[in-house]
Amino acid sequence: MTTFDVGWTTCATSPQCAGSAWRPYGRCLAHLDEAELDEVAGGLSPGSAVDLRGTVVGEHLLERILAATHRRLGRARFDRAVFPGEVRFGGVVFDGDVSFDRARFHRLASFLDARFAGNVSFREVRFSRELSLHGVSVAGHAAFDRVCAGRDALFGSARFERTASFENAEFQGFATFDGTLFSGDATFRGCRFGRASSFRRAEFDGLAGFEAARFWAGCSMAPARVGRRLGLAGAWAGNGFDVTARGCAVDLRRLTVIGPLAVRLDGADADLEGATLRGSATVDGRGSARVTSLRGVDSEALTLSRVDLSTCGFTGVLHPERLRLAGCTFATTPRGVRFELRWPPLRWWTPRRTLADEHAWRGWSGPEIDPPTAHRLAVLYSRLGTGVDDRTTAADFAFGAMEMRRLTSRTAGRWLLSLSWILCGYGLRMGRALGWSVLAAAVMAATLLMSSTSHAARRPAVSPEPPPPVHLSHH
Repeated sequence: MTTFDVGWTTCATSPQCAGSAWRPYGRCLAHLDEAELDEVAGGLSPGSAVDLRGTVVGEHLLERILAATHRRLGRARFDRAVFPGEVRFGGVVFDGDVSFDRARFHRLASFLDARFAGNVSFREVRFSRELSLHGVSVAGHAAFDRVCAGRDALFGSARFERTASFENAEFQGFATFDGTLFSGDATFRGCRFGRASSFRRAEFDGLAGFEAARFWAGCSMAPARVGRRLGLAGAWAGNGFDVTARGCAVDLRRLTVIGPLAVRLDGADADLEGATLRGSATVDGRGSARVTSLRGVDSEALTLSRVDLSTCGFTGVLHPERLRLAGCTFATTPRGVRFELRWPPLRWWTPRRTLADEHAWRGWSGPEIDPPTAHRLAVLYSRLGTGVDDRTTAADFAFGAMEMRRLTSRTAGRWLLSLSWILCGYGLRMGRALGWSVLAAAVMAATLLMSSTSHAARRPAVSPEPPPPVHLSHH
């Protein structure tokens, strides 16, 4: 028997065989004769541990093992095993931990409705053909890191009771996780999906992480329930993307989508900072849905509907005029009177809708690492106003643009804008102009009244003429 660097005692039949040697034969199960294999099978019972590491597991050998254990295995080791034929673990119960690390499946690999009572590991496994884990149940941790599926991979209706990791996995065919339940955190960081992938009706009780994933043929996550956070930061989708999230944080920072993007938020928060959208994109909200950042977004046509933008930063968005804002909620100016240590010391603002960026610039909100300048705010207000469906909001944005220009203007220009601001609110506050008109009319009327009264007081007094005498005649 020869010990290789694989970590176990290998088969003595050939130096090229890395199969785990069974005592007392000193050879792997693939190199036992029928009599010896019968002895091994006779010593197995339901729940027995099996060691097939590095072994070439043919269909006949696998059926002998499963039949001897009544399709119920204990601790099972298949690391570096090679399966040249079809593999069917359908309905098999694994009572202990199972490992298939770096195994090779040359044909179909089916684990339909299998049950894993412990942990299971498929790290760096290569599936040349179809892979099916439809309906499997894993009570422990599941690891599929760097797995490669050459054709379709089916995980529909599977149940993962604890963490499930698919980091840097590659699915060259269709991949479906429809109806899959992830009770713990699920990570798909760096995954590559060569064809369409689907997570419809999938449930993530914890974290769902798809950071830096690549979806070459589009992906659907509508609807999917996520407990804590849906992470798609740095992900890339080559043929559109469709996602629905409920009651969680959605991280879409640096997301790149070639094709249509549809994001539906049901009481969820989304961050699109730095996203690149090369197609029509929509973000539709329900309930308390919010978008927290659009900084640095590069989009061809992005529509946001019924979302809360009161804390959303717009600074750095590349094409503000391409945004369409329908039924959205914005921040507002502070209420009441404020005292500040500059002139004028008392300040108050008329109610209007504002951007969170202006709040950061004025210091009304929390500290900003890189607050925008007033000039950038003026440009942002002007270009965003063209895509607002509400006239009142559009007028408030135009007012905000003029306000920023007034505060950045020099000398004469600032005086003219200040005069326009005081008299008529840049032509956008007609009530202010009407108030000045009423005040001017009142002052004029009072002036005329006082003038006429003083003129009457200065006129000289005129004595009344005596009445003509009355002559009485005597008869």
